[in-house]
Amino acid sequence: MQRLKVDQDIRPMSEFRTGIASFLKQVHETKRPLVITQHGKGVAVLLDVSEYEAMQEKIELLQDVQTSIAQIDLGAGVGHNEAKERILGLIKA
Repeated sequence: MQRLKVDQDIRPMSEFRTGIASFLKQVHETKRPLVITQHGKGVAVLLDVSEYEAMQEKIELLQDVQTSIAQIDLGAGVGHNEAKERILGLIKA
């Protein structure tokens, strides 16, 4: 995802209401999120669908890494040599 450009990617709700189509086009073309404000405070973020999906995949991967770390901390991990033997055993079978 591209970095937010403060001067271009933060818009008030009133502007968003009148220019929805152009803002959708901007988000799709730039791949940058659009922050929508109301009374000067951020209330929503508009993302391109492909950027949203990529973000979800990264979150899932990070959750898997956290789960793995927790399992290792509990002693449920498998050492390198044992893992290698298991894999080679499966390949030979």
